[in-house]
Amino acid sequence: MSANRPAAVVVLAAGEGTRMKSKTPKVLHQICGRSLVGHVVSAARELDPAHLCVVVGHAREQVTAHLDELYAGTRTAIQYEQNGTGHAVRMALEELGAGALDGTVVVVCGDTPLLSGETLTALARTHAADGNAVTVLTAEVPDSTGYGRIIRDPETDAVTAIVEHKDASDAQRAIREINSGVFAFDGKLLADALGKVRTDNSQGEEYLTDVLGILREAGHRVGASVAGDHREILGINNRVQLAEARRLLNGRLLERAMMAGVTVVDPASVFLDVTVTFERDAVVHPNTELSGATHVAEDAEVGPNSRLKDTRVGRGARVDNTVADRAEVGEGASVGPYAYLRPGTLLGPRSKAGTYVEMKNARVGEGSKVPHLSYVGDATIGEYSNIGAASVFVNYDGESKHHTTIGSHCRTGSDNMFVAPVTVGDGAYTAAGSVITKDVPPGSLAVARGQQRNIEGWVARKRPGSAAAQAAATASEQAPRED
Repeated sequence: MSANRPAAVVVLAAGEGTRMKSKTPKVLHQICGRSLVGHVVSAARELDPAHLCVVVGHAREQVTAHLDELYAGTRTAIQYEQNGTGHAVRMALEELGAGALDGTVVVVCGDTPLLSGETLTALARTHAADGNAVTVLTAEVPDSTGYGRIIRDPETDAVTAIVEHKDASDAQRAIREINSGVFAFDGKLLADALGKVRTDNSQGEEYLTDVLGILREAGHRVGASVAGDHREILGINNRVQLAEARRLLNGRLLERAMMAGVTVVDPASVFLDVTVTFERDAVVHPNTELSGATHVAEDAEVGPNSRLKDTRVGRGARVDNTVADRAEVGEGASVGPYAYLRPGTLLGPRSKAGTYVEMKNARVGEGSKVPHLSYVGDATIGEYSNIGAASVFVNYDGESKHHTTIGSHCRTGSDNMFVAPVTVGDGAYTAAGSVITKDVPPGSLAVARGQQRNIEGWVARKRPGSAAAQAAATASEQAPRED
């Protein structure tokens, strides 16, 4: 095992988080497409530890199920009673066993979603390079009010104490370097020191920070690694802090995208998940939310006023004022404005789903168009066909869904109903206003509508004196007379 690779990472996620005022456990609240604990576990995995253990307690079944879904087989330790951070770490070490303690053990909090793998790697590297028994991740903050201050030896720069705000002198309160609650320990020394932690404090709990004093009194060195950005150590305790963390993380994601060649027209109104990916020269317009596994390819444009989830947008495609969920938009395709692409929709290259078009489980071939005011559900449309305005693919009979197939190079009239299951063959036409209930052979014209009948004089007889009757009478008087 390399010196920088931890023997174990322990994630503390047992607390209830009462200040969130929520039925959802604090660590399961989400920002940018991932839970708080999910962000921490993802950062911890970047260290490639030999062992990773999450300490669960409150709502442990729910948290454990979430972790298994996120990373199958995630190891957990149960803290049945929340008796302090030292007690939580002790539960993790008992779960991991003595074999996991031969090396560095990193301890992180499960409510610090901004903590990066890069910062944790720097902590492990500093710990190994300095030969510390414990290394504290610290940060220099603009306002240290309420935080534990880091006291250093002026000669060796070693950490001599962590002084809580309420216990600090005026000189100590002026210190801006604070404790983050994230540590790297020598595993064996940690296990030994945890057995010596006392509970004679106001909370009657085992504090992990007491380990620092125990190790220092035993002659071991306590050091520190300073985070490059103090905002990384922010813990989440309420909804205000949750929103602030979301803003900061979203800004980080947007900056990363823009630095990679993506144009974000108005970063203040664009929201991303950590799992969203881009290619260079993609453009994101204002008021757009991209989530899940959404991918926007080169030269594609998304927005304004669009929300895409788990959707792939092909090269050069245009998606405008659209909601899409688990859809795929092909190269050069056009969507919107005001379109809704539901799961299973696949638009081929240079196809179109236009204004006020809804699609579900539909495959649209290359160059085919559904330009306006239509619903296409459970359907396959071939290549270079055109679907007339106000068309409805009638896919549900009240019990089962059925499929409609429109061939290639078809022209269907406006205000058509395709009552599935039905097939329109290649090169066929359908007349406007038709209800298609039978298969249409290739190259045929299908007409399925009643004959028009005009009943002359009906308005005068049935609506005498009305504005319509007066208009009709005037029109009749002005009409040219036949010789």
